[in-house]
Amino acid sequence: MSGKKGRLYVIATPIGNLDDMTLRAARVLEEVDVIAAEDTRHSKVLLRHFGITTPMIPLHEHNEDRQATQLVRQLQEGRSIGLISDAGTPLISDPGYRLVRAAHDSGIVPVPVPGASAMLAMLSVAGMPADHFVFEGFLPARGSARRAHLEKLAAETRSLVFYESSHRIMDSLNDMASLFGPDRPCSVGRELTKKFETVYRGSLQSVIDELAADEQQQRGEFVVVMHGAQVNDDDQLVAAQHAMDILCEELPLSQAASLAARISGVRKKRLYEYGLSRKKDSAGRAET
Repeated sequence: MSGKKGRLYVIATPIGNLDDMTLRAARVLEEVDVIAAEDTRHSKVLLRHFGITTPMIPLHEHNEDRQATQLVRQLQEGRSIGLISDAGTPLISDPGYRLVRAAHDSGIVPVPVPGASAMLAMLSVAGMPADHFVFEGFLPARGSARRAHLEKLAAETRSLVFYESSHRIMDSLNDMASLFGPDRPCSVGRELTKKFETVYRGSLQSVIDELAADEQQQRGEFVVVMHGAQVNDDDQLVAAQHAMDILCEELPLSQAASLAARISGVRKKRLYEYGLSRKKDSAGRAET
């Protein structure tokens, strides 16, 4: 690979099933000068499987600040670098953000090499709305901090996506049931793409009961997708009308209705009619 400056490739690797490795990812890992890996011992197994002999250096949460400076220097000297995490897409609850930011700051635009992602894999099979969602990654380990964080999300209407470990999956789900309600629909994926992959779907309580009945099913890596809170139509309309009251002071009625509809989700026609009635009421009061 030639060029005045090197290139930083952000490369997704399989989350379990090695057949999910893309042809492009394998080729780029073979061609780069060095691979920055979250855990070189773990990644050695992957590289050996594909016959890749490119040298690796560790880049993890404890050394990323220091390594980022050195790696950017190598990029500026024309060397190419592949960034990988232990599994899935780097930076998604994995190290790499500081290196990518440092590359941008030095005038080097990183190149994505997309592939596996546990978050997207689970969203695709969860049976939950996926047009709008919030990715929360791993929740705080301490119970009080975890519950405080979940409490802030209780009214979120978009689907919620979490990662969780075997050590805390039951505690986290029980906290969710307490704060979101046991009837909130959810879907939990365990060991996605691996031999013992399992997907549960139902109410929060029913999923908790299924996992509690078999300790073996509490082991592994988990992705939790939670249905968003139900929207109160009356509250939604009141908020939309309040937005119309403000927007109509500055904008034509049609434009105000369009913006209020985009903000609130209430139909534009309904808000336009509200604006018309508001305008008539104002005119009537002015005449008296």
